[in-house]
Amino acid sequence: MTALFIPFLLFNMERKSGEALWILRPFSFTTGLFLTGYNSFSTGVKGTTSLYLNLVGISKKNRTLTTENAKLKAKLIEMTELTLENERLRNLLKFKQKSEMKLMAGKVIGKDLVPEHNTVTINIGTRHGIKKNMAVITAAGAVGYVLSPEVFTSQIILLTDPYAAIDALVQRSRARGIVEGHNSDKANLNYLKRGDDAVIGDLVITSGLDNIFPKGFPVGVISNVKKSRFGTTQDIELSPVINPNNLEEVFVILDAKLRDFEPQPVGSPEEIKNKTSPKGDL
Repeated sequence: MTALFIPFLLFNMERKSGEALWILRPFSFTTGLFLTGYNSFSTGVKGTTSLYLNLVGISKKNRTLTTENAKLKAKLIEMTELTLENERLRNLLKFKQKSEMKLMAGKVIGKDLVPEHNTVTINIGTRHGIKKNMAVITAAGAVGYVLSPEVFTSQIILLTDPYAAIDALVQRSRARGIVEGHNSDKANLNYLKRGDDAVIGDLVITSGLDNIFPKGFPVGVISNVKKSRFGTTQDIELSPVINPNNLEEVFVILDAKLRDFEPQPVGSPEEIKNKTSPKGDL
């Protein structure tokens, strides 16, 4: 039986020259599928690996760019801050050069953390000639006065502190009162009589009678006026001409040289006339 099967097998193997043996075709088909799948898998792995490496490279580049961008932003902020500081110092220098008063420039290095008080600390003290009750100003107006001088620093009480008191005048009408602190950004003009002329928008200046500030230095602008029906005085609220919360550099007046500082009214001729004329003359 085996002798009959072997010739038949050999006959089929040699029947068609150049063609794959029929008995091997299933194996060839399976091998082809395997090779095709492997090739696809290999190509996919290579593509995924390439994509991953590209993403890793892009991520590193993004981190580098983000770091460089942050450095450039910090540099820009630093340059902007230096520019603003130079501008402030330039204005302070111009003011000091034009003023006849003897001034000592100081930098704010600390602020009172107690909400009920409005004080700042500056980097000059008795070693620099600073004494208690000396007036503190900026080029724009009154700030406060020296409360407690130390050797190298001084504590300044701001005009918005409830314990601060500055003798002052309404510039237009010359009505006199005392500026006292109210809160962190407001003050009151107290002790004006009911009949004293004071209206919203009036500039309040130092009177020079407290022996601290020279006469005529700007303190604040009247922002509200209240008169009770039966009271003998009036309640007047001021907005300081300087922002006590944004102070960075100040001047301490070492010697006022007996000089009054009466600022000229600002505005059009008609506005100046309206501000300086008594009521009823308009």
